[in-house]
Amino acid sequence: MRIIPAIDFIEGMCVRLSKGDYDTKKIYNENPLEVAKEFEAYGIRHLHLVDLDGAKSRHIVNYGVLEEIASNTSLKIDFGGGLKSDDDLRIAFESGASQVTGGSIAVKDKETFLGWLSIHGSDKIILGADAMNENIAVTGWQEASEEKLIPFIQKYQKAGIQYVICTDISKDGMLQGPSIDLYKKILKKTSVTKTTVGLSGVEDEQVAGIKLIASGGVAEYNDLQRLQDIGCEGAIIGKAIYENRISLKQIEQFILGL
Repeated sequence: MRIIPAIDFIEGMCVRLSKGDYDTKKIYNENPLEVAKEFEAYGIRHLHLVDLDGAKSRHIVNYGVLEEIASNTSLKIDFGGGLKSDDDLRIAFESGASQVTGGSIAVKDKETFLGWLSIHGSDKIILGADAMNENIAVTGWQEASEEKLIPFIQKYQKAGIQYVICTDISKDGMLQGPSIDLYKKILKKTSVTKTTVGLSGVEDEQVAGIKLIASGGVAEYNDLQRLQDIGCEGAIIGKAIYENRISLKQIEQFILGL
């Protein structure tokens, strides 16, 4: 399972929110590049970078932060926040993103999002499925939609999506543990049944479906093992790192399998 630290930023400063509420903003570092370099020093290879100004403004805003981190580290960056147009996407990739996450646009402009998937491929485009009570939320979680979480994921799975980041908003930034039962449910509902014919007859085998990246609620080191055990492809960690609930040394050991 990949370990993916998160840097969420507002006005160029590394912050964390609770349950997506901008009024709960807490600044942890005024230099996101400094934070990213520290992650890299401990063997971390992936980064989840979110432009919260962009998420609120509905267009890419702080792409300079992305460009600075991409230019000065070897981290593979998944970038999200305010990507609503082909131009936003172009800027994100030109600024150094390895992947981009589309959440609101996958709800509000399905044609554009599917176009991105067709042009750039499923290894570059991640579906952001952020939910409260299993209803998809959009616009930096400021707005609810009528989309139900699992049918939403299944629909895009049929369209070719591989990577899905799912955040249970009620858990985000609360350090209460991840939504294990929800992730189990998603993985079960999106698993693919492969039918084979052998000497013993017809057999059905459950094979991997989506690559689920869990986000929200990770509070302690054991949470990482629990997410890996149920089959998550990745785990995004934010506040647990910044509040020293999980050390970078522990993450390094997890990556090394120690």
